[in-house]
Amino acid sequence: MRRTRILTAVLALAAGLLAGTPPALAAAPRAALAADTYTWNNARIDGGGFVPGIVFNRTEKNLAYARTDIGGAYRWSEPTKTWTPLLDSVGWDEWGHTGVVSLASDPVAPDKVYAAVGTYTNSWDPTNGAVLRSADRGAGWQKTDLPFKLGGNMPGRGMGERLAIDPNKDSVLYLGAPSGKGLWRSTDSGVTWSQVTNFPDVGDYVQDSTDTTGYASDNQGIVWVTFDESTGTTGTATKTIYVGVADKDNAVYRSTDAGATWTRLAGQPTGYLAHKGVLDAKNGYLYLAYSDKGGPYDGGKGRLWRYATATGTWTDISPVAEADTYYGFSGLTVDRQHPGTVMATAYSSWWPDTQLFRSTDSGATWTKAWDYTSYPNRSNRYTIDVSSSPWLTFGANPSPPEQTPKLGWMTESLEIDPFDSDRMMYGTGATLYGTEDLTKWDSGGQFTVKPMVRGLEETSVDDLAAPPSGGAQLFSALGDIGGFRHTDLTKVPSMMYTSPTFTTTTSLDFAESNPNTVVRVGNLDSGPHIAFSTDNGANWFAGTDPSGVSGSGTVAAGSDGSRFVWSPAGAGVQYTTGFGSSWSASSGIPAGAVVESDRVDPKTFYGFESGTFYVSSDGGATFTTSAATGLPSGDSVRFKALPGTKGDVWLAGGATGGAYGLWHSTNGGTTFTKLANVDQADTIGFGKAAPGASYQTLYTSAEIGGVRGIFRSTDAGSTWTRINDDAHQWGWTGAAITGDPRVYGRVYVSTNGRGVIYGDTSDTGGGGGGGGGTDPTPTGACAVAYTITNQWTGGFQADVRLTNTGATSWTSWSLGWSFPNGQTIGQLWNADWTQSGAAVTAKNVSWNGTVAAGSSVSFGFTGSWTGTNTEPTAFKLGDQTCTVA
Repeated sequence: MRRTRILTAVLALAAGLLAGTPPALAAAPRAALAADTYTWNNARIDGGGFVPGIVFNRTEKNLAYARTDIGGAYRWSEPTKTWTPLLDSVGWDEWGHTGVVSLASDPVAPDKVYAAVGTYTNSWDPTNGAVLRSADRGAGWQKTDLPFKLGGNMPGRGMGERLAIDPNKDSVLYLGAPSGKGLWRSTDSGVTWSQVTNFPDVGDYVQDSTDTTGYASDNQGIVWVTFDESTGTTGTATKTIYVGVADKDNAVYRSTDAGATWTRLAGQPTGYLAHKGVLDAKNGYLYLAYSDKGGPYDGGKGRLWRYATATGTWTDISPVAEADTYYGFSGLTVDRQHPGTVMATAYSSWWPDTQLFRSTDSGATWTKAWDYTSYPNRSNRYTIDVSSSPWLTFGANPSPPEQTPKLGWMTESLEIDPFDSDRMMYGTGATLYGTEDLTKWDSGGQFTVKPMVRGLEETSVDDLAAPPSGGAQLFSALGDIGGFRHTDLTKVPSMMYTSPTFTTTTSLDFAESNPNTVVRVGNLDSGPHIAFSTDNGANWFAGTDPSGVSGSGTVAAGSDGSRFVWSPAGAGVQYTTGFGSSWSASSGIPAGAVVESDRVDPKTFYGFESGTFYVSSDGGATFTTSAATGLPSGDSVRFKALPGTKGDVWLAGGATGGAYGLWHSTNGGTTFTKLANVDQADTIGFGKAAPGASYQTLYTSAEIGGVRGIFRSTDAGSTWTRINDDAHQWGWTGAAITGDPRVYGRVYVSTNGRGVIYGDTSDTGGGGGGGGGTDPTPTGACAVAYTITNQWTGGFQADVRLTNTGATSWTSWSLGWSFPNGQTIGQLWNADWTQSGAAVTAKNVSWNGTVAAGSSVSFGFTGSWTGTNTEPTAFKLGDQTCTVA
């Protein structure tokens, strides 16, 4: 159950070390493009990945954040008990900034939050790390690039927190760096950073020094920073600071002069890594969770220690003897309402379950979340309710002492709410769990564990398919948890695909004229790599692997479901009639080729590998090489055949420096024509045609007119509409895309860590999207919807939707209003703006001036308020008064 998510596609993205502090996270578009207003949501899965960090603000109740290894950061919303994503504005070129290595919430000014971002420290990530800072709880960000990389998805990512704010002087921050880059400090609230050159130890621990990729062989560096707030006063820097280093002989250092000098903490234990260092300043104890490995997967031995800050006394407070551990300790928290109460996790206890430990006497004695009665039977201090995420049972029926659902694995984050002793949250490799009756543990009752993960979507998506009929709206192929059949996008499916249950599904397809027939391929520790369904994905049965299969590859279903072509790793391209009880090798096509099916002719299949297109007209038995030239030479290519028309094929892909873009064939791949109006493209998908249109709607993740985004065309690629915006980019979206064949305008977008995103359009009229009207000054009817989407003490976020309710198109627009209570805009996206007193004017930017009759355009902003935050009631478009929706 190894759950590393690594971006495997080869991305030709320019790496750069940027200096200074750009005003916003996303770069402004550079070319004129029509825009449509879309509403974006997740196809609900709830979780699906590792949550290595949870951070509660220490001075404001109910303010909490969670970080993920590849899926960004989230803020807790107490009224709805959900998580709000904060880094969807990360764009394509900086996809690595969706990996969050650390978070810090300002205890002095709770509106401020910081994130240290970067996914890999090796060559896989094309950009350096950065520190993001926000003055509005993550609604908007500013960025400082760092002269080194950060590793949100690297070994050791569950240690921390590496980023910390001085609780007495919040303009001072520290950041522990990996890769031997040392300790860094900012004295201007994260705007600029410099290395603490006198810090004596950059760390030396690596997971595997023989790893030539640089992934497991990277020095895990400096892993946490903890302030002793009792050694400072408001406005002056805290004197005593503790720093954890990935060095088994020298794991903890201390400064007693606000960072001017540093010394190794005397008498400390050796032979282990200190994953966490949590201070109870009231009682004068520094608690440390140790493991022999960096995690989050490995760890065979561990200890818990307590350091008395006044006397320098070290006490081993481990809840079990060292000989009885087969795991390391990591998750560590103190109850701030009752500081003598401490909890820790056995993060690497994979079997039979993770373990939670609790002490109410500063570690002198401990109790466990579960104990053996008589082996293999267990007695649990908890009950667990996963009815909101029923797939967390993984469809398992284990033998004791294993139970399902598990308490978790990779439990490196654990936090008791500093304002509520009954609430505790902890992260696992698959979800974020919590309880709101924790103190029942101490009175002999059972506390209830439930998923507290709604809104936090963390799956990595490999493939998507939306059938034209049947109960399934969407099939997804996912990393780590296989994938799901969604019959309702707003509800969590009851179970991932089972029989067999792949750890990762890489490809899936349905028969176009018989969508009850579905096939998927994926990876499994042992067992078959292919599965079939004859009831629209409701139930599955395993196929038989051809000899030599070592990985899943890609798969295609014939249009009537009578035959399949599979390109697995290790065995070359194979074909079968029926459901894979026996396979035959295809000829004329190289091993590793990507395969797809024609959506009309059940015997026609297509393949692509290394710049060459292949065609089979006999059900995959033999392929012939197309004479088409000019196609991308690399293998970062995705192609699909259009439903309803034989031989209509679209191909997207390529790499910078070579052929890169979107190609179209109307003769089954014999020839291809490159679309001149598409700079780069990485995916292609089809959806229901627009009203009045004769051709199905195209969708792509692409660069068009110099702008990276998600695009739609309703006129076979003649013109394109950008349908996402700068606030909704989701990093890398190059794995898969598909429209919905039943709902015009609906598109499903793959992400590498933010799950399946789907968008619905406000444009009900269709149209090409590339043309514009002739009226340079908007006139006629307009409507405005002003919505406050989030509000907190002194700040808020709002969206504004402007609709052209007239009869002619606009090619530009300028919307004005006045704030009733003197609100002030801090940051605004998708429009240019000015504010004078209470009066605001928002104008189109270069790419969203064209608004067709009946269509809408949206922009958003964050602002501040005092007293009340009344919504504006009057808006003007030029000299025209708009209707307020």
